[in-house]
Amino acid sequence: MVRRFWPLRNCVALMLGLCGAVSLRAAGNVPPSEPPALFPFTLPWNDVSPGLTNLSGWLEKPAGKSGFIVAKDGHLRAGDQRIRLLGVNLCFDANFPEHADADQIAPRMARFGINCVRFHHMDTSISPHGLLKADRRTIDPAQLERLDYLISRLKANGIYSDLNLHVGRNYPDLPTVDRLSFDKALDHFVPQMIESQREYARDLLMHVNPYTGNAYANEPAVALIEISNEDGLIREWLWGNLDVLPPVYEIELARKWNDWLKARYANAAALRASWNAADRPLSAVELLSNGDFANGAEGWILERHSGAEAIAAPAADGPAGKPALRVAVQRPGTERWHVQFGRPGLKVEADSTYTLTFRARSERPHAITAMVGQAHDPWTALASTQAALDPEWRTFSLVFVAPAMDENARVLFSDLGQAGDACEFAAVSFRAGGVTGLRAGEVLGAVAPLTKKEFAGRAPAAQRDWIRFMWDTEERYWTGMRRFIREELHCGSLVVGTANNYSPFAIQAEMDVMDWHAYWQHPHFPGKPWDPADWIVPNVPMAGAPGGGTLGGLLTRAAGKPFICTEYNHPAPNTYSSEAFLLLGAYAALHDLDGIFAFAYSHGSEWNRGTFANFFDIAEHPTKMVVLPAAAALFERGDVRTTAPAALLGYTPESCIEVIRKSDDLPTAERLGADPAAVFEGPVNLVPAADAGPVANAPKPPANPGMSGTGELYWGSATQTVKGCVMVMAPRSKAVIGAQESGPDGFYKLGDGVEVGTGKTQQNWSAVTLTVLDGEGFKAPERILVTATGYVQNTGMIWKDARHDSVGKDWGHAPALVEGIPATISLPLAAGTTARAWALDGRGQRGQEIPIKAVEGKATMVIGPEFKTLWYEIELAR
Repeated sequence: MVRRFWPLRNCVALMLGLCGAVSLRAAGNVPPSEPPALFPFTLPWNDVSPGLTNLSGWLEKPAGKSGFIVAKDGHLRAGDQRIRLLGVNLCFDANFPEHADADQIAPRMARFGINCVRFHHMDTSISPHGLLKADRRTIDPAQLERLDYLISRLKANGIYSDLNLHVGRNYPDLPTVDRLSFDKALDHFVPQMIESQREYARDLLMHVNPYTGNAYANEPAVALIEISNEDGLIREWLWGNLDVLPPVYEIELARKWNDWLKARYANAAALRASWNAADRPLSAVELLSNGDFANGAEGWILERHSGAEAIAAPAADGPAGKPALRVAVQRPGTERWHVQFGRPGLKVEADSTYTLTFRARSERPHAITAMVGQAHDPWTALASTQAALDPEWRTFSLVFVAPAMDENARVLFSDLGQAGDACEFAAVSFRAGGVTGLRAGEVLGAVAPLTKKEFAGRAPAAQRDWIRFMWDTEERYWTGMRRFIREELHCGSLVVGTANNYSPFAIQAEMDVMDWHAYWQHPHFPGKPWDPADWIVPNVPMAGAPGGGTLGGLLTRAAGKPFICTEYNHPAPNTYSSEAFLLLGAYAALHDLDGIFAFAYSHGSEWNRGTFANFFDIAEHPTKMVVLPAAAALFERGDVRTTAPAALLGYTPESCIEVIRKSDDLPTAERLGADPAAVFEGPVNLVPAADAGPVANAPKPPANPGMSGTGELYWGSATQTVKGCVMVMAPRSKAVIGAQESGPDGFYKLGDGVEVGTGKTQQNWSAVTLTVLDGEGFKAPERILVTATGYVQNTGMIWKDARHDSVGKDWGHAPALVEGIPATISLPLAAGTTARAWALDGRGQRGQEIPIKAVEGKATMVIGPEFKTLWYEIELAR
C-alpha cells in the first residue's frame, strides 16, 4: 500500500479541522531569545530525595508480594492488577556491584519509576567482570553473592528481575575455530550446546539466594527468564552466517537436514519430482552490454560522493589476457559506498530469476558489495551479495528472483571507497535463469544444506523445504528450552525466547511473553566493528520521522500474548535523545505493550561519573533521566489509552515462510499486509488464519494519517526542510516533542486548556512535557511536573565535524552540559485557585520561584535558560 505523509504545515491544518483539542495560534508572549549558552546539570547517581519527582510510591513492595507475575488475557498481571514494566538493563560489571553501591542503586532506580531490571551479559566475560569462571562453565560464588544481594535490594524496593540465560557466552569444550559470534544459531541444533545451556540454567535457577531465602526458580520477584538474546537460526542464515561453518557443525546441520527430508519424502523419486519441477537453466542471451570491457568503460558510470576522488580506466592485465577495468580511489568519501561503479539500462521482470556473474580482484583484501538495483529514485536494491576480494582473480555470482518489474535497473559494485586501494573487474555477465532443483550428486539422504548465497538459484520447492526445516528446528529449540525451564526446573517465572526481530514472531508466540528490540540511529562502524574511534551516530531526531522511525516494530505482535521491548535507546551522543523514552512510552501505551526497557542503565561498576560516557548508558545522562517520570506516567501509569478492539491481521506458518522466501527477511505485520501508517493509529494483532492467501482482513489505512484512534497522540511528519513534531494530548499528560514550525510564534493547544509555546533553541527543537503527578487532571488541586529538554553534550566533548555525528574517543568529561528551553506554558485557572511554580534542582527539590501571571481564568508562566534547570514544578491549590 502507498505510504502517505503530510508536511508539518499540512498536518497542523489537518488537526485544526479534525480535532478540537489541538490548534495553533499566535503567542506573542513566547520569549524570542537567541540560543542560550549551555550550563551543567547533574542528577546524582544515588539520589533518593522525596518530592514530586520521586515515583517510588508507585511500586508495590516487595516485588512479588502478590506472587509471580502471570500472563492473563494477553497481558501481565501481578495478583489481580495489570502491571506494566518500566525496565532498564544492567550489563557486564554492573550486574555485580558492591553491597554499599547496591544499597543506593536500587532505591535510586525506584525513584524514577523503574520496576524491573534485565540482567544482561552476565555470561559474556569471565569473573571478575562476569558470572562464570575461566572454564565458562562454573559460576563464580563471589560474583553470584553480589548478584544475590543486588536482586534482594531490588526486590525490597519493588523492582522485579529479568534473568538472561544466554547472551555472550561461547559454550565450553567444543571446537572453537570459526564459530559464530556467541554461538548464536549453532545452539539451536548442536546437542552439546543445548545441554551446556541447560546446565547453566539449572545451576543458576536452582541456586538459593541467601538474602531472600528463595531459589531463583521459586522467586516471585523474578518476573521473566529469557532463553537467548537476539538469537535465531533463520536470522543467522539470512545474514549468510551459516554459509561456511566449521566441519563438525556443518556435518551436524547436514545430518539433521537429511533426516528431515527423509521424513518428508517417501523416496528419492518423490524428492526429485518435487524439486526438479521448476528447473530454469541459465539463458544463453547476455542482457548486459560491454560487460567484458572490450570498449573500456563505455556505458558504465563511476559515482563519487562527498568529496571522494577515483578513476576508472582499463587494467594493465585481465584474467587470461582478457580485458578488465580498474577503479582506483585517490580520496575516499565519508562512507565506503561513496565510490561505486555501475551499469544502468537493464530491464527485469517480476518473479523472474536472473544470474549476475563477474570476476574481480583488489590490490589488498577488500570486501565490496555487488548488487542489482534501481537506477532511479528511490534506488532500491533488488538483490545484493558481499564479495571478498584479494590479489587473486576470483569468480563471484549472485542469483536472485526480481521482486518487481523494473525498466531501468543496474548492476552496481559498491563499497569501493578505501583510499589508495584499487579494484579490478572483468567478465561481468547478467542473464536470465539459473534455477536448479537437485544438483549433480544430490540424492535423498545426501543433500547439502542450502546456503544463503546460492539460495535464489534453487527451485521454489527446495527453497520452501529448506525454510520449513529451519523453522521446525528453531521451533523445537525454543519450545524445548521453555519446557525445560517451566516443567523440569519448575520455574514460576514467565519465559521469553528472544526478540521477534531475530526469530519469527509466530515461533516466539509459543513462549509466555513476546519481545522486541529497537534503536533509533544505532552506532554505525564504517571500518571494523565496534571501533571506538571510527563510528557514526547520525544526529537527527525521530519525532515526526516519516514512517515512524523505530515504531513500525510495534505492529508485529501476536494476539493473546504479552508484548514487551527489552532493548530501546536513541544512542548518545545524539543531541535530540531526550525524545527516546517519551516517544516509546507514548506509543507503547497506545499499542498496549506490557513492558519497555532502556538499554542500558549501566555497563560498568563506575556509578558516579557525573555524565554519560558511551552510546547507551542512561544512569547519568541528564536529558534522558529527567524525562523518565513523564515516560513512566505515559506508559507505566497508562496515561495514553489504547484503542479497542485492535485491528486483526491473519497469518499461518506457511504465509510466514513465503515472506522469508521472497523478501529475504523475517515476517512482519507490514510484510503480511498491514499498512505501515497504522502504527500511528493503534495496535494490530496478528492472529492464526486457516488460509493466509491474500489477506482479506488487513487493517485499513488510517482515516486521519498521524492521529491516533484515541485522539491523544499526533505524529506530524517531517519534510526536507522542517523537523517533525509529535504531540501528546492525554488527560494527565501533555507534550510537544520536536520542532514547532512557527518557532517563537508557535503556540500549541493540547486540550484541557493547556497551551505550550517554545522559543528559539540551539537546534530549533525541544521536548516539553507536562505531567500531573498529584491530582486527577489539569484542574485544581494538582501538582504538575514540567520537563523542558533539548541539546546535550559533555564538557570537553570534541565533535569531528559540523554534523555532530561522531566524537570518536573524545567523549569529554563531567559535568554534562545542557541548554535551557525558553517556553511559555498556560494552564486553566479556576476561580478561587492560586498558582505557584518553582525551578527544580538536580535532586528534584524546589529552588527559585517562577512568577505566574493569572488573567481571565488562565495561569501563565515563562521558563527559560536563566533558571538553569531541565524540570519545574507547578502547584495549583484552593
